[in-house]
Amino acid sequence: MTTLHTVNKSPFEKTSLDKCLQYAGGNSAVLLIEDGVYAAVKGTDVEPRIKTALDSVKVYVLGPDLNARGFSDGRVIEGISVVDYAGFVDLAAENAKVQAWL
Repeated sequence: MTTLHTVNKSPFEKTSLDKCLQYAGGNSAVLLIEDGVYAAVKGTDVEPRIKTALDSVKVYVLGPDLNARGFSDGRVIEGISVVDYAGFVDLAAENAKVQAWL
């Protein structure tokens, strides 16, 4: 069964991302939304964890949330796909279930 995991908390304030990455695997996808988009930015302490996760899960970031926080798509860690709202809907529809990590 495939699962879309959504993370909406900053990895610098909460452990939601780390918990998510412990459970996500196989055919799972992780979508970073709201303040979770900070995990997608190059050059942070989180980057090594994200790069390791990319070996086993697909990672996406919601472009409008990224842009709302002042980041361009060029600041995103290589291997992370930027999606728009329609892409978010597509991901939710393509996966058997959605797990929100709060």
